[in-house]
Amino acid sequence: GTHSLKYFYTAVSGDIDFPEFTAVGLVDEGQFMYFDSNIMKAVPKTEWIKQNVGEDYWDRETQTDIGQHQSFKNNIQIVKERFNQSKGVHTVQEMYGCEWDDQTGETNGFIQDGYDGEDFLSLDLKEMRWISPVHQGIKTVQKWNNDRAFIESDKHYLNTECVDWLKKYLQYGKSSLKKTVSPQVSLLQKTPSSPVTCHATGFYPSGVTISWMKNGQDHDEDVDLGELLPNEDGTYQKTSSLKVKPDEWKNNKYSCVVEHQGKSVTKDEIRTI
Repeated sequence: GTHSLKYFYTAVSGDIDFPEFTAVGLVDEGQFMYFDSNIMKAVPKTEWIKQNVGEDYWDRETQTDIGQHQSFKNNIQIVKERFNQSKGVHTVQEMYGCEWDDQTGETNGFIQDGYDGEDFLSLDLKEMRWISPVHQGIKTVQKWNNDRAFIESDKHYLNTECVDWLKKYLQYGKSSLKKTVSPQVSLLQKTPSSPVTCHATGFYPSGVTISWMKNGQDHDEDVDLGELLPNEDGTYQKTSSLKVKPDEWKNNKYSCVVEHQGKSVTKDEIRTI
């Protein structure tokens, strides 16, 4: 299958009450490191990274991220000027990383930059050139495309270094990243008139489906599916809420079905909160 190592950088300017720069690292969509400009320190987010790297690793990550913070701070000002914006809250985001197929050995790398949620710049690794879908990015594209050494170093990082780290991380996390853990499922309700929430937690990998049954039939009316959220230990959780009147619940047989990795769990008893 295909494995990935990705980093997300987000820089925000304007009057905000959260950090102006954050960095997040993910292996196979699971977060393993975090940095922000308030704590000014790169920190581990999973057991497998904690147990396999030393203080020097975190010092190096911290220095890299402090450097990125400064560079993003400057870049956001430059981009704001290009768009003729001086006020308001603005964001610059970057996603970069690599993928590796452990069956075919095929690799792929990417760097994408966004401004205010829209594509701004990306590196076309096959063509070895930067491209921009907006005219405000053309100046940067021309400058960067003239710097062949810069593109070569990105290519080397994405095709070689990044893939080496990804393989290393997969080794570190072998037991945890390749494990399968089934979800714990419970039906929760605050008061008799609140929605009934089906809560699945502690599962890995992240693919899960939550559905509702009414008297043995699929039921998808008045259902609100929550987003997938990570737990501290690298597993995931997800909820689905059903709006149902107390007498409806009492007079019909409702149940929640959670399917994960070919196994399914059914719950029909509410635990009150």
